[in-house]
Amino acid sequence: MVAPEMLIDESPNSLFAGYQLDGFFDEVFDADGHCRPHYAPLLSRLTGFTPDDLIRRARVRDAAFRSQGITFTVYDEGEGIERTFPMDLLPRIIPADEWRQIEAGLVQRVRALNLFLDDLYVGDQASIHDGIIPSWVVKSSDGFCREAFGIPMPLGARCLVAGVDLVRDGEGSYRVLEDNLRNPSGISYVIENRVAMTRVLPSVFADQQVRPVDHYGQALLNALGRVAPSASSDRPTVVVLTPGVYNSAYFEHVFLASQMGVELVEGRDLVVDDHVVSMRTTRGLKRVDVIYRRINDDYLDPVPFRSDSTLGVPGLMAAARVGNVTIANAVGNGVADDKAVYAYVPEFIRYYLGEEPILPNVETYLLWDQDMRSQVLDRLDELVIKPVAGAGGYGIVIGPSATDEELVDCRNRIVENPRGYVAQEVVALSRHPALVGDHVEGRHIDLRPFVLSGEKIEVIPGGLTRVAMGRGSLVVNSSQGGGSKDTWVLEAPPEGSLSSLSGRGP
Repeated sequence: MVAPEMLIDESPNSLFAGYQLDGFFDEVFDADGHCRPHYAPLLSRLTGFTPDDLIRRARVRDAAFRSQGITFTVYDEGEGIERTFPMDLLPRIIPADEWRQIEAGLVQRVRALNLFLDDLYVGDQASIHDGIIPSWVVKSSDGFCREAFGIPMPLGARCLVAGVDLVRDGEGSYRVLEDNLRNPSGISYVIENRVAMTRVLPSVFADQQVRPVDHYGQALLNALGRVAPSASSDRPTVVVLTPGVYNSAYFEHVFLASQMGVELVEGRDLVVDDHVVSMRTTRGLKRVDVIYRRINDDYLDPVPFRSDSTLGVPGLMAAARVGNVTIANAVGNGVADDKAVYAYVPEFIRYYLGEEPILPNVETYLLWDQDMRSQVLDRLDELVIKPVAGAGGYGIVIGPSATDEELVDCRNRIVENPRGYVAQEVVALSRHPALVGDHVEGRHIDLRPFVLSGEKIEVIPGGLTRVAMGRGSLVVNSSQGGGSKDTWVLEAPPEGSLSSLSGRGP
């Protein structure tokens, strides 16, 4: 193991020759250029690699991803372009003590969100009646769904799979950027990134105990099984419902069905008769108990929703209403994905749990408030403006890098529809070294951990670290050219060891 050492290394074959911190919080090096202790074993291993060595291994990784179909689709000018998902070979490492705080904060947040959604759709709407959140804010959300009223979710696990996006600010503090509670994607890349790393760079794992992620398929199946209708058998039938091969996350749908050992179905494969859902098989109809759907609410059932949808299943909502099938994630979760409702989550935590939030939000301004809107309009060039129903990084205006024309357009849209946008302070996202061509440069990152709800709430160790591959870019979404990293959560050191006594990693 190497001791932490200064960053600057001018030798021609050094991976970090000329690496610059540029005043950002760097995950690997502190402000003085010293390696953080939990990265020291990795950097010791990497000293034996030249940039050419990593480039060769990157080609092996890309070939493996192509052969396995590990792709996503970018929609550009109405056309879908399928691409191999970019993965950087330098992993992100989270020490055990840091992860404990993240995990506790995520469990707390998802508990509160489940309680809010259950209260909204099958409860007394207490948070509205007690003034925690205005009724009109909830009911004007694009994700609010009246058709979900009265449909319970077993165990109250409405957010059975949650993807919570975290960022690290200039002080190194974790903050929640947004919640993804409808159909969060990306877990397949978490697992495949780990597989790729063990094949392409197996030696880098030698000096540290990294918590596994390959149990996710079984963990998801267990969570889905626990929310099956009470009338189902001891081994409920679970299926993954996909919109089909043209969906951008279709690889993940196939992957998860395979990992769980369940059927991948499209709407045409399911039929509802007398409020019972069945799937067509070569042996006839087979009853379905739980549907892990990857179809948005509007397309799920053409009877209460879009009548022109050919992706969903007629009668599905009626079957769920009488308790014959469980739909996960629950219909109507999109209301809590709304970036204006997001601003109230800290109050949900205080109201439903009686606790202070462990993970704070990014400071957010609600633009229907006239005073707040006036202040934001005066500072448009300093803030980030987001559409409340946006996803994938689309529609975001980053004030400091926006043109005058973009700011004028943004101002007009806010004035016309203040409920449709929120403003946030620019977060100087933490950076991590990434392989760029034949050298390493700092790139901004975020983290999407995945959280499963059931009888208890489980956080999968790590998550999807997304990387803004463009120099200086703050947009990490794959649809905007972002990539990813394998994310290591380290095992806690044995009690009584020097590391555990000092509270520091290796």
